[in-house]
Amino acid sequence: MKIEGKIWLFGDNVDTDAIIAARYLNTVDPAELAAHLMEDIKPDFPDLVKPGDILVAGSNFGCGSSREHAPLAIKGAGISCVIASSFARIFFRNAINIGLPILECTDDLSNLVSGIDRLSINLDQGTIENLQNGEIYHATPFPPFMQELINSGGLIEYVKARLGK
Repeated sequence: MKIEGKIWLFGDNVDTDAIIAARYLNTVDPAELAAHLMEDIKPDFPDLVKPGDILVAGSNFGCGSSREHAPLAIKGAGISCVIASSFARIFFRNAINIGLPILECTDDLSNLVSGIDRLSINLDQGTIENLQNGEIYHATPFPPFMQELINSGGLIEYVKARLGK
């Protein structure tokens, strides 16, 4: 699976309350959650982000609450991939379960790319190319069964397909 898009940069330790504030957690509708995505960090973000855009962050992205609302809000906004140097474990698992592509890249891309850059990502190979300067970074690719789960749209859709329903 290949992804290409404009990036949005965020720093280290972006917690789930910053991704989607607790005051909006009375719904699980991805579109409603997306309308408030990252607004406590960047108030105009919900109006500026476009489907296919890519989030790039530093370490410990998604720390905090274990609720699925944060990855749901990101997916609801049409973000095609989240790249961070590390993720909080529960966020990582929740993202995979809802079919949101995420990559851990030990190169701290938040310091290597700028907000005007576009990236091309090959999820099968774990390669990330900066389309402005041609630099290539490497992330850990998912094993085929996890790629199948993400490509299915998440765990529920994966299980439905496996059971023929």
